[in-house]
Amino acid sequence: MNKNYKLRYLPVFADDLQEAVDYITIVLNNHTAAERLIDDTEQVILKKLESPEAFSPYVSKKNRQHQYYRINIRNYSVFYVVIDDVMEVRRFIYSKSDIGTLI
Repeated sequence: MNKNYKLRYLPVFADDLQEAVDYITIVLNNHTAAERLIDDTEQVILKKLESPEAFSPYVSKKNRQHQYYRINIRNYSVFYVVIDDVMEVRRFIYSKSDIGTLI
């Protein structure tokens, strides 16, 4: 039987996503792309919620209490952990960033 997971977003994830959306909307002047990024991000997160531990964990040099998992979406990466029955979405990071220093 499949486990039912709850979804929780950390405030830093919301801040990261808002920063990306602001950049796309204001700097690149592309409202449609910004809206599409939000919609696509929500869809992939909800899809992963069905079985968040069915994927390979993100390989990190840091010791962590909970393993990170990564979802790639366009030029960004969503990072989450699974704590008991909760999928906790932690970061939304531009893929060309120095990810190791940000998570």
